Amino acid sequence: MRLLSATLSLTLLAAVCTAGAGQLPAPHQVDIPANGLALHAQLYKPDGDGPFPTVIALHGCGGLGGPSEPVQSRYRDWAEQLLKTGHAVLLPDSYGSRELGPQCRVKERRVLARRERVADVNAARQWLLQQPWAARDRISLIGWAHGASAVLWSVRPQSSARGIESDFRSAIAFYPDCRISSGLGWSTRVPTLLLIGAQDDVSSPSACRQVVEGARGRSALAQIVVYPGAAHDFDRANLPLRAIAGADAALPERGHIGTDADARKDAQRRVTEWLAR
Repeated sequence: MRLLSATLSLTLLAAVCTAGAGQLPAPHQVDIPANGLALHAQLYKPDGDGPFPTVIALHGCGGLGGPSEPVQSRYRDWAEQLLKTGHAVLLPDSYGSRELGPQCRVKERRVLARRERVADVNAARQWLLQQPWAARDRISLIGWAHGASAVLWSVRPQSSARGIESDFRSAIAFYPDCRISSGLGWSTRVPTLLLIGAQDDVSSPSACRQVVEGARGRSALAQIVVYPGAAHDFDRANLPLRAIAGADAALPERGHIGTDADARKDAQRRVTEWLAR
């Protein structure tokens, strides 16, 4: 009986340790001063004093959190990936900070990628430069969909914030809407990587190709990877490919979304390599 009791205790202890080992720590909310606004953000940070390379991560039009969670699983998943490589991750909540819900189907958006979200990015960078645990010369940007469009606007030479010493190290944009940028002679002042699926019928792969090709020779390094067969949201885990239907305000009005396992795996590798530059 004692042997059985000891065996059960060890089994339970091993199960607890295994569950805890892979569990992402809860984020810490911080409030960032931003042009008269308290910009709420969720922070994931490695243990220790740093300084750590840090990524500002920008949510899509569905918002950062859900009804019962401050950070949606799709962004927690990426935060976990980035923490494994030693990065801190700061996720500004551009909608919740303005008491707004999902904006995917709002016809006249009050938070624009080229204006309010760029301002949020610059405020977040200014705040990070004041944190002793953040490596000042290794602050990068990553964004998805509407957040990726904000990334493209934020790294344009014209969007460089005055009075902020250190610029971004690099930037990564997952399936941005490139249709406006393609007509504006887009370029970037920092190395920028675009990742999009060839079958993305929410954003526009052809416009994103045009954006990157048009920047060659007059820009910092810009690269694009177009994944054959991949749709919008290809990097989300465990999302079966499907057509968007119904009245879900956190989804675009039309198109297809779904995981592409090969593209997701390749994107994880490329993000790690790009941020390590």
